[in-house]
Amino acid sequence: MTARSALPLAAVSRPSAAAALDRSAWFRSAPEPLREALRAAGRERTLGAGERLFMRGDANDGLYCVLEGAVRIGAASVGGREALLAVVGPAQWFGEIALFDGGVRTHDAYAERDSTLFHVPRAALVALLDATPAYWHAFGLLLAQKLRLAFDAIEETALLPAAARVARRLLLLSHEYGGATPAQGSPCSRRVISVPQEDLALMLALSRQTVNQILRQFEREGLLALRYGEIEIVDAMRLAAQAQ
Repeated sequence: MTARSALPLAAVSRPSAAAALDRSAWFRSAPEPLREALRAAGRERTLGAGERLFMRGDANDGLYCVLEGAVRIGAASVGGREALLAVVGPAQWFGEIALFDGGVRTHDAYAERDSTLFHVPRAALVALLDATPAYWHAFGLLLAQKLRLAFDAIEETALLPAAARVARRLLLLSHEYGGATPAQGSPCSRRVISVPQEDLALMLALSRQTVNQILRQFEREGLLALRYGEIEIVDAMRLAAQAQ
């Protein structure tokens, strides 16, 4: 299945869409003419829960920002085993890798639940960058932020115990994907994280049982509150201490 609709942002005229874009730290930091150009070129696309946006090997069709809902970014082996890289939520951008190298999609993207996305088509991006090459710098910052996250994840897997890795990932999920990391900003900007424990385990390459045991321990210590499909960060400072 593919995305069910693609409508100009202006045609939909939803204030919430513009507000979601403005919540993105990357978007807010971009030059105003670039922000205006992206708003003008963008289209809203809706996906039902479990619906495919693109798959590894698909042609690059542009850049996306989640307005509502969430998108799973990952890959699956021939045997069906899933590697979950990220769950991308509101005000978070993705899809910039193919913009730089002109290659195909590197991973699969599916809607975690019913979602609305802001899509800037590839042709519009190419025309925009051809007209104003200085805008490459803004997209380079977006790519560099994601690269930092990837390096951090590799280091954590090699050096940190499971409990610290869980704490760090929870703090990361409480921030904008590709934006400021917990070490760079406040310990927590979004206290309720809508991520099932199974997904958290997949992101960290840990067993669900191990992740559940760690989360339960954090809950007993008053750091978290666990609910179905959600994790609330109760004490961000103490959770940050667990991430050391």
